Amino acid sequence: MKQTNVKPADGKLGIMVVGCGAVATTFMTGVLMARKGLAKPIGSMTQYDKIRVGRGSEKKYLHYKDIVPLADLNDIVFGTWDVYPQNAYQAAVYAEVLKAKDIEPVRDELEAIKPLKAAFDRNYAKRLDGDNVKNCKTRWEMVEALREDIRNFKKENGCARVVVIWAASTEIYVPYNEQYHGTLAALEKAMKDDDREHVAPSMCYAYAALTEGAPFIMGAPNTTVDIPAMWELAEKTKMPIAGKDFKTGQTLVKSGFAPILKVRNLGLAGWFSTNILGNRDGLVLDEPANFHTKEVSKLSTLETILRKEDQPDLYGNIYHKVRINYYPPRNDNKEGWDNLDIFGWMGYPMQIKINFLCRDSILAAPLLLDLTLLMDLAARAGRYGIQRFLSFFLKSPMHDYTKGEEAVNNLFDQYVMLKNAIREMGGYEADEEID
Repeated sequence: MKQTNVKPADGKLGIMVVGCGAVATTFMTGVLMARKGLAKPIGSMTQYDKIRVGRGSEKKYLHYKDIVPLADLNDIVFGTWDVYPQNAYQAAVYAEVLKAKDIEPVRDELEAIKPLKAAFDRNYAKRLDGDNVKNCKTRWEMVEALREDIRNFKKENGCARVVVIWAASTEIYVPYNEQYHGTLAALEKAMKDDDREHVAPSMCYAYAALTEGAPFIMGAPNTTVDIPAMWELAEKTKMPIAGKDFKTGQTLVKSGFAPILKVRNLGLAGWFSTNILGNRDGLVLDEPANFHTKEVSKLSTLETILRKEDQPDLYGNIYHKVRINYYPPRNDNKEGWDNLDIFGWMGYPMQIKINFLCRDSILAAPLLLDLTLLMDLAARAGRYGIQRFLSFFLKSPMHDYTKGEEAVNNLFDQYVMLKNAIREMGGYEADEEID
């Protein structure tokens, strides 16, 4: 490993997950099983991917941990918040994602992970009715209670560092409002005034994490850290932030397939996407106000890859539709259908159909591992504010829309950004070559 300014990954890393449902418990169980050598963390870039560093005779392909100092799986300690009081073992069994043979060997460790009371507002997720919630009178009280949780967790578990990641449900849509979200002072005032319309509970988690020196990752499409007030807080606390929404199934396909049309200069008339999903996420998204938050996130991917202003003949009039349907029999096994109406030479029409029968939490779990390890790395490297290099893992990557910046959604461009950030933190030259 080259000499870099990145601090070593000494001591325990606390990963505090907001939400102890299917995604969180699949992630935690998988890490605990992998530590015992009883499962493989397949799908994790930090555990499997190799990056080329150097050129010519100096060229080598190395795992991330051989380029930068990553936290070891054995050093991870899990904590969680949830509106339901079940411990991680009970929640994993209830989720019905993993088989008993993949949960029982780490039962004791999972049972020890008991959710802290959640900072929750039922108006933001009407379909959830858990009672393991904090009794906070104001949003500011929520922040203070969450800060105390993080401090206590860190102390009780002897953690050197903590990362907070949101793996809870999608909140109702909160549009950006400059009056409340434009500056840190305005957001703090709204929290102290208990403005429940403009301050989502997720903002309280993010504020608490950053203030306690913990990087924060938004894994749902909620309006949380993607507002100037939070960017200001990230600058002030010198903490990295990332979001939003884990890119797992259909959007992963979209961000990988749309570039095919782009590089071949094929036209797109319409892209219809629909999903059936039966887990708690599906239940929450069955509420129109919550679905709208997800819809905005899912729709943004295509338009930044196939830009009508660059190729009006090809992408000037795309009809893009996204649907999610709650269908309990499928539970966590989501099915995504995509229909693409494309056109080629002389405008002749063609079609592409994609049917992805995926397992939502199986695809999400490695993303939680990668995002938490890479955010911890970013913090130790002194990187703060929006971590654009993590766009690869996110459905609706953060960007400074106040300055006209657009998110990078092309999967292959995102991969170059990811590799270059790892190279730079490892003391190697950034490199535009994709190989």
